[in-house]
Amino acid sequence: MTVSKVSERTVAGYRVSCGHMVPFGASHMRTGVNFSVFSAHGTGCTLVLFKHGQAKPAAEIRFPADFRLGHVWAMIVHDLEPGNLEYGFRMEGPWNPSEGHYFDSSKILLDPYAREIVGREEWMQAVPSSTKPVFRSRLPASAGQIEPNQAPRVPDSELIIYEMHVRGFTRHPNAGVKNPGTFAGLAEKAAHLAELGVNCVELMPVFEFDEMENSRTNPTTGEILCNYWGYSTVGFCAPKASFAAGAKESRQIEEMKDMVRSLHGAGIEVMLDVVFNHTAEGNETGPVFSFRGLDNKTWYILDEKGRNTNYSGCGNTVNCNYPAVREFIYNCLRHWAAEYHIDGFRFDLASILGRDSKGEPLANPPLLESLAHDPVLADCKLVAEAWDAGGLYQVGNFPSYGRWMEWNGKYRDCARRFLKGDPGMVGEMVQRILGSPDLYRAADRKPTASVNFITCHDGFTLRDLFSYNGKHNLENGETNQDGTNDNMSWNCGAEGATNDPDILALRSRLSKNAMSLLLTSQGVPMIYMGDECGRTQRGNNNAYCHDSDWNWMDWEPDAHGRELFRFTKNMIAFRKAHPALRRPEFFEERDQIGSGYPDISWHGVLPWHPDWSASSRTLAFMICGRHHEAMGGDPHFIYVLLNMYYEPLSFGLPVLPKKLLWHRFADTSLSAPDDICEPGQEKPLEVQKSYAIRERSIAILLGK
Repeated sequence: MTVSKVSERTVAGYRVSCGHMVPFGASHMRTGVNFSVFSAHGTGCTLVLFKHGQAKPAAEIRFPADFRLGHVWAMIVHDLEPGNLEYGFRMEGPWNPSEGHYFDSSKILLDPYAREIVGREEWMQAVPSSTKPVFRSRLPASAGQIEPNQAPRVPDSELIIYEMHVRGFTRHPNAGVKNPGTFAGLAEKAAHLAELGVNCVELMPVFEFDEMENSRTNPTTGEILCNYWGYSTVGFCAPKASFAAGAKESRQIEEMKDMVRSLHGAGIEVMLDVVFNHTAEGNETGPVFSFRGLDNKTWYILDEKGRNTNYSGCGNTVNCNYPAVREFIYNCLRHWAAEYHIDGFRFDLASILGRDSKGEPLANPPLLESLAHDPVLADCKLVAEAWDAGGLYQVGNFPSYGRWMEWNGKYRDCARRFLKGDPGMVGEMVQRILGSPDLYRAADRKPTASVNFITCHDGFTLRDLFSYNGKHNLENGETNQDGTNDNMSWNCGAEGATNDPDILALRSRLSKNAMSLLLTSQGVPMIYMGDECGRTQRGNNNAYCHDSDWNWMDWEPDAHGRELFRFTKNMIAFRKAHPALRRPEFFEERDQIGSGYPDISWHGVLPWHPDWSASSRTLAFMICGRHHEAMGGDPHFIYVLLNMYYEPLSFGLPVLPKKLLWHRFADTSLSAPDDICEPGQEKPLEVQKSYAIRERSIAILLGK
């Protein structure tokens, strides 16, 4: 019996043959390029080829009907030059918006799996009106090689996360880097991050997005407002081209990989903030450039009239638990983990990932479960922003499958209110310091389920948290209606900038209090870019649209900023020096080893007598070193005194075991350099029975 060779054919002057159904997208073959595209409701598909930079197509090749299997068209086009190739698809099918169909073969559609996207190689470049689409898919010139993974593999309990914006981190003229605002610029600053002590960066969106969507004018300055943050994804498998210094030479993949290697070399993991809950196509009146034109009814959750649901607050909601869409999300994340050695992912509005095709929350979301057990992602951190714009708030209840961590919004809210001296917060603050066992313990989760933060990109910076009572967003051009009104902030007596030395000293103290509280709490701490050196956004709590120097990292901070950097650096070093501050398991709050002390104990102005009253603003806690010494760990006792009262107080100190003395590590009420010392350089207290601390201050003592 002989098997006939599959015959090739010629279509539109190109030699083609039936392609491989998977992988989806465009991929290198020995004799050409394989193209595979999915549409459940499409009736025909045409591949559109361009030579790099040309406005008109070089060829349009219709997929033969017998090159389709199920809902997938696949074709190998032979003799192509990948380095000079751009491409897109025309999809045929019904136009019936009331049924959710938007097929229009006049539109050239972006490949959802495109690994490079052209059209925005230069940041905020004006795009002339022409027949050329803003974005086109591009296949990397070569398949590339997978390098061995040299990731630091930081245990969850050891993580100290630094949330940052790639462009904003080095765009400022005083950043002193060769290529400001780029992946390469960030790579140059790896040593700075290592000096600070963080061991994981969480990068705000680096997937390709259109910074010029919804561009408009700043009503105050006349500057162009843009989509600076990038939470509006155009392509999920392609790095943001204009974040690369060599984007016009298609070097964005290479530069992003170099950045990851540089950070890994400094012992720093890389986590990506990923936005799978919606796309940049907006609602049914928005643009059609990819998903909507390929198969709107599959990709998005629609209502009974075919309109987009809006659980994201951005016009549409991705149909995340539809099988083909789930597969797309798996493949995207595997791509970043395998090709770029990304160490983890933070999922924006992650509660959407647990909704079904009708928008209802699922008890056992298949997407979340599969991501938790995916073999390629097994070493990746998975962090959920456990809420969405549709009101599904799941902090403490997000389906975890033993893997998922959560941005703990309850930690943020409690810490802010406690730090500004609100009464009635002491009891809840205890739970947050413990790693929120009230939220996680019953579900057999660990303290590492809680990613603790006081500030993030959403809201005030740390400096602004104690400089403004209200938001100042007029420059966003939305009449100050955007951004949250519930900031739980305090201006310390003057709104915004002031020269009052007492107010400035108080603001400095409160910033140090925030760093002290965050870095002595169980769980995973996260610091927002620039908070360590007093960055201000001038009271703007929703700076998503400003590519301006005040929204960038300032590498020449003022005296307050320099002082806060030193304080934060030493606080991070202190956390690293004492494993008791970053336990993988919850405290038992009892004496398990007969040491005479509980593993952690709670105190007030009097030792062993915490004030749980509704009016209380004071708290102290002691971590027993004997328990950790018994497990081969740090033998030191740690005592943290938190006086959020508006008057100075004297705290009695617990009696230590013989031969141990209390030493002062930090006191936020003292002037620098006495406010903090380097770990190991703590000075013994002259008085061992009590410690006087100013109002609205935190002191950290070490028993050794």
